[in-house]
Amino acid sequence: MQDLLPQASADDLRAFARQSAAVVQDCNCRSADSTGWISLPLSLPEAQLADVATLVRDPYDEPTFAEHHPDGTQYGSPAAPIAPRYYPYNRCNVARCTQCARHYLRYMEAGGYFVDRRIRTLDNAALVVDPA
Repeated sequence: MQDLLPQASADDLRAFARQSAAVVQDCNCRSADSTGWISLPLSLPEAQLADVATLVRDPYDEPTFAEHHPDGTQYGSPAAPIAPRYYPYNRCNVARCTQCARHYLRYMEAGGYFVDRRIRTLDNAALVVDPA
């Protein structure tokens, strides 16, 4: 349940990223390139991910849809900054692979007639920023 998860700070995200970058074992969670946002691949069962923290500040507030791309990146770019107060990170949980302990950011994209579980690898601490 989301409100039981600890709130992750930018420093926490950097620590999770460094932990993930140190994992060297092969795992099916890496079968799809998720360095940028992608739909949860079929090769990665959702049950293989365990939520360990959240970036959602208040589950009853509607967070902003504003994105943070000061260097001209886009939503799906592997080089896009991870900015916890901006979309889509402000809707994310941090999940750990139960097989190899790599960390991922994930959230559910919902539209009028669809639900899409989205995921992004969290293994590059240099991408984590915390602009005001």
